[in-house]
Amino acid sequence: MSTTEQVTELIPDAVARQVVLPEGHRDNDALFEAYRWLRENNPLGRAEVEGYDPIWLVSKHADIMEIERQPDIFTSAGGEDKGSVNPILANQAGDAFTKSINNGSLRILETLTYLDPPEHTAIKDIALDWFRPTNLAQWETVIRDLAKAAVARLLKTDGRIDFVKDFALHYPLHVIMSLFGVPESDEPRMMALTQEFFGTADPDAAREDVEPLTPDAAAKQWVATIQDFYAYFERLLQDRRANPKDDLATIISVARDESGEYYPNEVAYGYFIAIATAGHDTTSSTLAGGMLELGRNPDLLAKAKADLALAPHIVNESLRWASPVKHFMRQATQDYTLRGRDIKKGDRFMLLYQSGNRDADAIPDPDRFDPTRRPNKHIAFGYGPHMCIGQHLAKLELRIMFEELLPHVESLELVDDTKMIQTNFVGGLKNMPVKIEFTG
Repeated sequence: MSTTEQVTELIPDAVARQVVLPEGHRDNDALFEAYRWLRENNPLGRAEVEGYDPIWLVSKHADIMEIERQPDIFTSAGGEDKGSVNPILANQAGDAFTKSINNGSLRILETLTYLDPPEHTAIKDIALDWFRPTNLAQWETVIRDLAKAAVARLLKTDGRIDFVKDFALHYPLHVIMSLFGVPESDEPRMMALTQEFFGTADPDAAREDVEPLTPDAAAKQWVATIQDFYAYFERLLQDRRANPKDDLATIISVARDESGEYYPNEVAYGYFIAIATAGHDTTSSTLAGGMLELGRNPDLLAKAKADLALAPHIVNESLRWASPVKHFMRQATQDYTLRGRDIKKGDRFMLLYQSGNRDADAIPDPDRFDPTRRPNKHIAFGYGPHMCIGQHLAKLELRIMFEELLPHVESLELVDDTKMIQTNFVGGLKNMPVKIEFTG
Protein backbone atom coordinates (compact mmCIF):
# COMPACT_ATOMS: atom_id res chain seq x y z
CA MET A 1 0.00 0.00 0.00
CA SER A 2 1.42 3.40 -0.94
CA THR A 3 1.84 6.30 1.50
CA THR A 4 -0.92 8.19 -0.33
CA GLU A 5 -3.34 5.29 0.06
CA GLN A 6 -2.56 5.08 3.77
CA VAL A 7 -3.40 8.76 4.21
CA THR A 8 -6.71 8.51 2.35
CA GLU A 9 -7.75 5.34 4.15
CA LEU A 10 -6.77 6.24 7.70
CA ILE A 11 -9.49 7.72 9.89
CA PRO A 12 -8.46 10.63 12.17
CA ASP A 13 -7.68 9.35 15.64
CA ALA A 14 -10.38 11.40 17.40
CA VAL A 15 -13.11 10.04 15.11
CA ALA A 16 -11.81 6.48 15.31
CA ARG A 17 -11.64 6.55 19.10
CA GLN A 18 -15.15 8.00 19.37
CA VAL A 19 -16.58 5.07 17.41
CA VAL A 20 -14.32 2.19 18.46
CA LEU A 21 -13.93 2.77 22.20
CA PRO A 22 -16.86 1.92 24.51
CA GLU A 23 -16.42 5.22 26.35
CA GLY A 24 -17.01 7.06 23.07
CA HIS A 25 -20.60 5.82 23.19
CA ARG A 26 -21.43 7.69 26.40
CA ASP A 27 -21.86 10.90 24.38
CA ASN A 28 -24.57 10.20 21.83
CA ASP A 29 -24.29 13.59 20.13
CA ALA A 30 -20.53 13.27 19.62
CA LEU A 31 -20.94 9.65 18.50
CA PHE A 32 -23.49 10.46 15.81
CA GLU A 33 -21.41 13.42 14.68
CA ALA A 34 -18.50 10.98 14.23
CA TYR A 35 -20.77 8.69 12.21
CA ARG A 36 -21.76 11.68 10.06
CA TRP A 37 -18.11 12.59 9.50
CA LEU A 38 -17.36 9.05 8.37
CA ARG A 39 -20.28 8.90 5.92
CA GLU A 40 -19.37 12.26 4.40
CA ASN A 41 -15.57 12.03 4.41
CA ASN A 42 -14.36 8.45 4.72
CA PRO A 43 -17.27 5.99 4.58
CA LEU A 44 -14.97 2.97 4.42
CA GLY A 45 -11.84 3.88 6.32
CA ARG A 46 -9.25 2.20 8.50
CA ALA A 47 -9.25 2.78 12.24
CA GLU A 48 -6.00 2.27 14.13
CA VAL A 49 -6.78 2.66 17.82
CA GLU A 50 -4.19 1.82 20.45
CA GLY A 51 -4.87 -1.56 22.04
CA TYR A 52 -7.02 -2.77 19.14
CA ASP A 53 -6.22 -4.52 15.89
CA PRO A 54 -6.61 -2.28 12.80
CA ILE A 55 -10.14 -2.50 11.40
CA TRP A 56 -12.27 -1.01 8.65
CA LEU A 57 -15.22 1.11 9.83
CA VAL A 58 -18.25 0.57 7.57
CA SER A 59 -20.61 3.52 7.92
CA LYS A 60 -22.84 3.39 4.81
CA HIS A 61 -26.11 1.48 4.56
CA ALA A 62 -25.30 -0.03 1.14
CA ASP A 63 -21.84 -1.23 2.19
CA ILE A 64 -23.19 -2.89 5.33
CA MET A 65 -25.77 -4.72 3.21
CA GLU A 66 -23.15 -5.76 0.65
CA ILE A 67 -21.03 -7.32 3.39
CA GLU A 68 -23.95 -8.91 5.24
CA ARG A 69 -25.37 -10.66 2.19
CA GLN A 70 -22.08 -12.48 1.49
CA PRO A 71 -21.14 -14.56 4.54
CA ASP A 72 -18.85 -16.72 2.41
CA ILE A 73 -16.67 -13.67 1.69
CA PHE A 74 -17.20 -11.81 4.97
CA THR A 75 -17.14 -14.37 7.74
CA SER A 76 -18.54 -14.06 11.24
CA ALA A 77 -16.90 -17.20 12.58
CA GLY A 78 -13.52 -17.31 10.85
CA GLY A 79 -14.39 -19.32 7.76
CA GLU A 80 -12.47 -22.58 7.59
CA ASP A 81 -10.51 -21.57 10.70
CA LYS A 82 -13.47 -21.60 13.10
CA GLY A 83 -13.03 -19.53 16.21
CA SER A 84 -10.12 -17.53 14.81
CA VAL A 85 -12.02 -14.22 14.86
CA ASN A 86 -14.33 -12.51 17.31
CA PRO A 87 -17.68 -11.36 15.82
CA ILE A 88 -17.84 -8.79 18.61
CA LEU A 89 -15.13 -6.14 18.79
CA ALA A 90 -12.78 -6.65 21.72
CA ASN A 91 -9.40 -5.15 22.45
CA GLN A 92 -6.25 -7.18 22.01
CA ALA A 93 -5.96 -7.93 25.73
CA GLY A 94 -9.54 -9.18 25.83
CA ASP A 95 -9.10 -11.50 22.86
CA ALA A 96 -5.85 -12.80 24.33
CA PHE A 97 -7.61 -13.62 27.61
CA THR A 98 -10.44 -15.41 25.81
CA LYS A 99 -7.98 -17.54 23.83
CA SER A 100 -6.04 -18.34 27.01
CA ILE A 101 -9.04 -19.94 28.69
CA ASN A 102 -10.70 -21.39 25.57
CA ASN A 103 -8.04 -23.58 23.93
CA GLY A 104 -6.89 -20.79 21.64
CA SER A 105 -10.38 -20.13 20.24
CA LEU A 106 -12.42 -16.91 20.30
CA ARG A 107 -15.63 -18.91 19.90
CA ILE A 108 -16.72 -18.52 23.50
CA LEU A 109 -20.44 -19.12 22.82
CA GLU A 110 -22.19 -21.73 20.70
CA THR A 111 -24.69 -19.27 19.30
CA LEU A 112 -25.67 -17.89 15.90
CA THR A 113 -23.44 -14.83 16.18
CA TYR A 114 -20.34 -17.06 16.16
CA LEU A 115 -21.40 -19.28 13.25
CA ASP A 116 -21.28 -19.23 9.45
CA PRO A 117 -23.52 -21.13 7.02
CA PRO A 118 -24.12 -24.04 6.70
CA GLU A 119 -23.59 -24.59 10.45
CA HIS A 120 -25.38 -21.29 11.13
CA THR A 121 -28.34 -22.43 9.02
CA ALA A 122 -28.70 -25.75 10.84
CA ILE A 123 -28.64 -24.16 14.28
CA LYS A 124 -30.95 -21.32 13.24
CA ASP A 125 -33.48 -23.85 11.93
CA ILE A 126 -33.89 -25.31 15.44
CA ALA A 127 -36.19 -22.47 16.49
CA LEU A 128 -36.87 -20.66 13.22
CA ASP A 129 -40.47 -21.86 12.87
CA TRP A 130 -41.27 -20.84 16.45
CA PHE A 131 -40.21 -17.26 15.70
CA ARG A 132 -42.34 -16.97 12.55
CA PRO A 133 -45.27 -14.50 12.75
CA THR A 134 -47.81 -17.28 12.17
CA ASN A 135 -46.68 -19.06 15.35
CA LEU A 136 -46.16 -15.90 17.39
CA ALA A 137 -49.78 -14.90 16.79
CA GLN A 138 -50.88 -17.45 19.38
CA TRP A 139 -48.80 -15.63 22.01
CA GLU A 140 -50.31 -12.20 21.39
CA THR A 141 -52.90 -12.53 24.16
CA VAL A 142 -50.24 -13.60 26.68
CA ILE A 143 -47.96 -10.72 25.71
CA ARG A 144 -50.83 -8.21 25.77
CA ASP A 145 -51.79 -9.31 29.27
CA LEU A 146 -48.19 -8.72 30.37
CA ALA A 147 -48.20 -5.29 28.73
CA LYS A 148 -51.50 -4.34 30.38
CA ALA A 149 -50.17 -5.40 33.77
CA ALA A 150 -47.00 -3.32 33.26
CA VAL A 151 -49.05 -0.26 32.27
CA ALA A 152 -51.40 -0.77 35.23
CA ARG A 153 -48.41 -0.69 37.61
CA LEU A 154 -47.14 2.47 35.91
CA LEU A 155 -50.50 4.20 36.33
CA LYS A 156 -50.30 3.66 40.09
CA THR A 157 -47.22 5.94 40.23
CA ASP A 158 -47.23 9.73 40.17
CA GLY A 159 -45.56 9.64 36.76
CA ARG A 160 -42.17 10.75 38.07
CA ILE A 161 -40.06 7.75 37.16
CA ASP A 162 -36.87 6.67 35.48
CA PHE A 163 -38.52 5.31 32.35
CA VAL A 164 -35.63 2.93 31.65
CA LYS A 165 -34.99 1.50 35.10
CA ASP A 166 -38.56 1.58 36.40
CA PHE A 167 -40.42 0.49 33.27
CA ALA A 168 -38.71 -0.23 29.95
CA LEU A 169 -36.25 -2.81 31.29
CA HIS A 170 -38.85 -4.94 33.02
CA TYR A 171 -41.57 -5.57 30.44
CA PRO A 172 -39.48 -7.29 27.71
CA LEU A 173 -37.61 -9.34 30.30
CA HIS A 174 -40.92 -10.50 31.75
CA VAL A 175 -42.12 -11.47 28.26
CA ILE A 176 -38.97 -13.46 27.44
CA MET A 177 -38.88 -15.23 30.79
CA SER A 178 -42.59 -16.06 30.51
CA LEU A 179 -42.04 -17.62 27.09
CA PHE A 180 -39.18 -19.65 28.56
CA GLY A 181 -41.21 -20.66 31.59
CA VAL A 182 -38.70 -19.12 34.00
CA PRO A 183 -40.26 -18.40 37.42
CA GLU A 184 -40.96 -14.72 38.04
CA SER A 185 -38.97 -14.98 41.26
CA ASP A 186 -35.84 -15.65 39.16
CA GLU A 187 -36.23 -12.55 37.00
CA PRO A 188 -34.09 -10.26 39.20
CA ARG A 189 -31.18 -12.68 38.68
CA MET A 190 -31.78 -12.69 34.93
CA MET A 191 -31.97 -8.89 34.95
CA ALA A 192 -28.61 -8.64 36.71
CA LEU A 193 -26.97 -11.08 34.31
CA THR A 194 -28.27 -9.36 31.18
CA GLN A 195 -26.98 -6.01 32.45
CA GLU A 196 -23.59 -7.54 33.20
CA PHE A 197 -23.54 -9.29 29.81
CA PHE A 198 -23.92 -6.11 27.73
CA GLY A 199 -22.37 -3.74 30.27
CA THR A 200 -18.91 -5.28 30.22
CA ALA A 201 -17.30 -1.88 29.53
CA ASP A 202 -19.59 0.16 31.77
CA PRO A 203 -18.26 0.78 35.31
CA ASP A 204 -21.83 0.84 36.65
CA ALA A 205 -22.38 -2.76 35.46
CA ALA A 206 -19.08 -4.19 36.70
CA ARG A 207 -19.10 -7.48 38.60
CA GLU A 208 -17.53 -7.68 42.03
CA ASP A 209 -15.40 -10.66 40.95
CA VAL A 210 -13.72 -8.78 38.07
CA GLU A 211 -10.99 -6.21 38.68
CA PRO A 212 -12.17 -3.01 36.98
CA LEU A 213 -10.20 -0.85 34.56
CA THR A 214 -7.75 -3.58 33.57
CA PRO A 215 -7.26 -4.08 29.81
CA ASP A 216 -8.93 -7.49 29.83
CA ALA A 217 -11.68 -6.63 32.35
CA ALA A 218 -14.46 -6.61 29.75
CA ALA A 219 -13.52 -10.05 28.44
CA LYS A 220 -13.25 -11.45 31.97
CA GLN A 221 -16.71 -10.12 32.85
CA TRP A 222 -18.12 -11.51 29.60
CA VAL A 223 -16.77 -14.99 30.35
CA ALA A 224 -17.82 -14.94 34.01
CA THR A 225 -21.34 -13.86 33.12
CA ILE A 226 -21.62 -16.57 30.47
CA GLN A 227 -20.63 -19.19 33.04
CA ASP A 228 -23.32 -17.91 35.41
CA PHE A 229 -25.86 -18.14 32.60
CA TYR A 230 -24.71 -21.70 31.87
CA ALA A 231 -25.24 -22.73 35.48
CA TYR A 232 -28.75 -21.31 35.50
CA PHE A 233 -29.85 -22.62 32.12
CA GLU A 234 -28.50 -26.12 32.81
CA ARG A 235 -31.45 -26.63 35.16
CA LEU A 236 -33.89 -25.41 32.52
CA LEU A 237 -32.34 -27.66 29.87
CA GLN A 238 -32.49 -30.81 31.97
CA ASP A 239 -36.04 -30.06 33.13
CA ARG A 240 -37.32 -29.68 29.58
CA ARG A 241 -35.63 -32.88 28.42
CA ALA A 242 -37.19 -34.77 31.32
CA ASN A 243 -40.54 -32.94 31.25
CA PRO A 244 -41.13 -31.50 27.76
CA LYS A 245 -43.71 -28.76 27.39
CA ASP A 246 -45.27 -26.86 24.52
CA ASP A 247 -42.83 -23.96 24.75
CA LEU A 248 -39.72 -22.43 23.24
CA ALA A 249 -37.41 -23.81 25.91
CA THR A 250 -38.46 -27.36 25.05
CA ILE A 251 -37.95 -26.87 21.31
CA ILE A 252 -34.38 -25.75 21.96
CA SER A 253 -33.65 -28.33 24.65
CA VAL A 254 -34.76 -31.42 22.71
CA ALA A 255 -33.31 -30.44 19.31
CA ARG A 256 -31.25 -33.17 17.69
CA ASP A 257 -28.54 -33.11 15.03
CA GLU A 258 -28.43 -35.08 11.78
CA SER A 259 -27.30 -38.24 13.61
CA GLY A 260 -30.34 -38.10 15.89
CA GLU A 261 -28.35 -37.12 18.97
CA TYR A 262 -29.08 -34.13 21.16
CA TYR A 263 -27.04 -31.12 20.18
CA PRO A 264 -24.30 -30.40 22.72
CA ASN A 265 -25.67 -28.64 25.79
CA GLU A 266 -23.67 -25.56 24.86
CA VAL A 267 -25.88 -25.05 21.80
CA ALA A 268 -28.97 -24.81 24.00
CA TYR A 269 -27.15 -22.54 26.44
CA GLY A 270 -26.13 -20.29 23.56
CA TYR A 271 -29.71 -20.05 22.34
CA PHE A 272 -31.04 -19.32 25.81
CA ILE A 273 -28.42 -16.64 26.44
CA ALA A 274 -28.95 -14.95 23.07
CA ILE A 275 -32.72 -14.80 23.51
CA ALA A 276 -32.59 -13.74 27.16
CA THR A 277 -30.08 -10.95 26.51
CA ALA A 278 -30.61 -9.65 22.98
CA GLY A 279 -34.36 -10.19 23.24
CA HIS A 280 -34.42 -8.13 26.40
CA ASP A 281 -31.93 -5.26 26.09
CA THR A 282 -32.62 -4.39 22.47
CA THR A 283 -36.37 -4.21 23.04
CA SER A 284 -36.11 -2.10 26.18
CA SER A 285 -33.67 0.30 24.48
CA THR A 286 -36.00 0.67 21.52
CA LEU A 287 -39.05 1.29 23.72
CA ALA A 288 -37.25 3.95 25.74
CA GLY A 289 -35.77 5.63 22.68
CA GLY A 290 -39.12 5.75 20.89
CA MET A 291 -41.02 7.14 23.88
CA LEU A 292 -38.34 9.79 24.44
CA GLU A 293 -38.77 11.08 20.89
CA LEU A 294 -42.57 11.04 21.13
CA GLY A 295 -42.27 13.03 24.36
CA ARG A 296 -40.01 15.54 22.66
CA ASN A 297 -42.52 15.93 19.83
CA PRO A 298 -46.00 16.50 21.33
CA ASP A 299 -47.61 16.70 17.89
CA LEU A 300 -46.32 13.21 17.06
CA LEU A 301 -47.49 11.91 20.42
CA ALA A 302 -50.95 13.32 19.80
CA LYS A 303 -51.04 11.79 16.32
CA ALA A 304 -49.96 8.40 17.70
CA LYS A 305 -52.62 8.52 20.44
CA ALA A 306 -55.30 9.41 17.90
CA ASP A 307 -54.42 6.57 15.54
CA LEU A 308 -53.06 3.41 17.17
CA ALA A 309 -52.78 1.88 13.70
CA LEU A 310 -49.51 3.85 13.61
CA ALA A 311 -48.05 1.58 16.31
CA PRO A 312 -46.19 -0.79 13.90
CA HIS A 313 -44.65 2.21 12.17
CA ILE A 314 -43.67 3.79 15.49
CA VAL A 315 -41.93 0.48 16.24
CA ASN A 316 -39.97 0.53 12.99
CA GLU A 317 -38.95 4.16 13.40
CA SER A 318 -37.95 3.58 17.02
CA LEU A 319 -35.81 0.63 15.92
CA ARG A 320 -34.12 2.76 13.28
CA TRP A 321 -33.64 5.67 15.66
CA ALA A 322 -32.27 3.69 18.61
CA SER A 323 -30.44 0.95 16.64
CA PRO A 324 -29.54 -0.77 19.92
CA VAL A 325 -27.27 -3.31 18.20
CA LYS A 326 -24.43 -0.96 17.36
CA HIS A 327 -22.07 -3.30 15.55
CA PHE A 328 -20.97 -6.76 14.56
CA MET A 329 -17.57 -7.69 13.16
CA ARG A 330 -16.79 -9.51 9.91
CA GLN A 331 -13.54 -10.73 8.36
CA ALA A 332 -12.67 -11.03 4.67
CA THR A 333 -11.93 -14.59 3.52
CA GLN A 334 -10.48 -13.37 0.21
CA ASP A 335 -9.30 -10.23 -1.53
CA TYR A 336 -12.20 -7.98 -2.49
CA THR A 337 -12.96 -4.50 -3.76
CA LEU A 338 -15.46 -2.47 -1.74
CA ARG A 339 -16.22 1.20 -2.36
CA GLY A 340 -13.02 1.37 -4.40
CA ARG A 341 -10.88 0.10 -1.55
CA ASP A 342 -8.59 -2.89 -2.00
CA ILE A 343 -9.63 -5.30 0.72
CA LYS A 344 -7.16 -8.02 1.63
CA LYS A 345 -7.89 -11.48 2.94
CA GLY A 346 -7.93 -11.31 6.73
CA ASP A 347 -9.04 -7.67 6.95
CA ARG A 348 -11.70 -7.06 9.62
CA PHE A 349 -14.77 -4.84 9.45
CA MET A 350 -16.87 -3.11 12.10
CA LEU A 351 -20.40 -2.79 10.68
CA LEU A 352 -21.89 0.42 12.12
CA TYR A 353 -25.65 -0.19 12.07
CA GLN A 354 -26.45 3.06 13.86
CA SER A 355 -24.61 4.98 11.16
CA GLY A 356 -26.24 3.00 8.35
CA ASN A 357 -29.64 3.86 9.78
CA ARG A 358 -28.83 7.58 9.50
CA ASP A 359 -27.55 7.35 5.92
CA ALA A 360 -29.44 9.85 3.76
CA ASP A 361 -28.64 7.85 0.62
CA ALA A 362 -30.89 5.06 1.94
CA ILE A 363 -33.22 6.91 4.32
CA PRO A 364 -34.41 10.43 3.40
CA ASP A 365 -34.22 13.06 6.15
CA PRO A 366 -32.67 10.51 8.51
CA ASP A 367 -32.15 12.86 11.47
CA ARG A 368 -35.89 13.39 11.89
CA PHE A 369 -37.93 10.96 13.98
CA ASP A 370 -40.87 10.20 11.70
CA PRO A 371 -43.35 7.45 12.65
CA THR A 372 -45.12 7.91 9.30
CA ARG A 373 -41.96 7.03 7.35
CA ARG A 374 -42.73 4.78 4.35
CA PRO A 375 -40.78 2.82 3.41
CA ASN A 376 -38.48 2.42 6.38
CA LYS A 377 -35.35 0.65 5.19
CA HIS A 378 -33.70 0.36 8.58
CA ILE A 379 -31.19 -2.39 9.25
CA ALA A 380 -31.57 -2.47 13.03
CA PHE A 381 -31.94 -6.26 12.84
CA GLY A 382 -29.01 -6.68 10.47
CA TYR A 383 -29.34 -8.10 6.97
CA GLY A 384 -28.75 -11.35 5.13
CA PRO A 385 -28.33 -14.74 6.83
CA HIS A 386 -27.48 -13.13 10.17
CA MET A 387 -30.66 -11.07 10.26
CA CYS A 388 -32.07 -11.37 13.80
CA ILE A 389 -34.16 -14.50 14.30
CA GLY A 390 -36.19 -12.74 17.01
CA GLN A 391 -37.16 -9.67 15.02
CA HIS A 392 -40.86 -10.57 14.72
CA LEU A 393 -41.14 -11.23 18.45
CA ALA A 394 -39.47 -7.90 19.24
CA LYS A 395 -41.83 -6.06 16.88
CA LEU A 396 -44.83 -7.82 18.39
CA GLU A 397 -43.81 -6.93 21.95
CA LEU A 398 -43.17 -3.31 21.04
CA ARG A 399 -46.36 -2.88 19.01
CA ILE A 400 -48.48 -4.25 21.82
CA MET A 401 -46.79 -2.03 24.40
CA PHE A 402 -47.24 1.12 22.33
CA GLU A 403 -50.91 0.19 21.79
CA GLU A 404 -51.44 -0.30 25.53
CA LEU A 405 -49.33 2.59 26.83
CA LEU A 406 -49.97 5.50 24.46
CA PRO A 407 -53.70 5.96 25.22
CA HIS A 408 -52.75 6.72 28.85
CA VAL A 409 -49.95 9.22 28.17
CA GLU A 410 -50.94 12.87 27.85
CA SER A 411 -47.35 14.08 27.89
CA LEU A 412 -43.85 12.87 28.69
CA GLU A 413 -41.18 15.36 29.73
CA LEU A 414 -37.53 14.88 30.63
CA VAL A 415 -36.80 16.29 34.07
CA ASP A 416 -33.03 15.67 34.08
CA ASP A 417 -30.25 14.63 31.71
CA THR A 418 -30.21 11.17 30.20
CA LYS A 419 -27.16 8.92 30.21
CA MET A 420 -26.11 6.28 27.72
CA ILE A 421 -24.72 2.84 28.54
CA GLN A 422 -20.96 2.76 28.00
CA THR A 423 -20.79 0.11 25.29
CA ASN A 424 -19.89 -0.14 21.63
CA PHE A 425 -21.92 -3.36 21.20
CA VAL A 426 -25.55 -3.49 22.40
CA GLY A 427 -27.22 -0.80 24.44
CA GLY A 428 -29.00 2.51 24.60
CA LEU A 429 -30.29 4.78 27.32
CA LYS A 430 -29.04 3.94 30.81
CA ASN A 431 -31.53 6.23 32.48
CA MET A 432 -34.40 8.50 31.41
CA PRO A 433 -35.83 10.59 34.28
CA VAL A 434 -39.26 11.80 33.18
CA LYS A 435 -42.53 13.26 34.36
CA ILE A 436 -45.48 11.57 32.67
CA GLU A 437 -48.90 13.23 32.70
CA PHE A 438 -51.51 10.54 32.42
CA THR A 439 -54.75 10.94 30.47
CA GLY A 440 -57.89 11.36 32.53
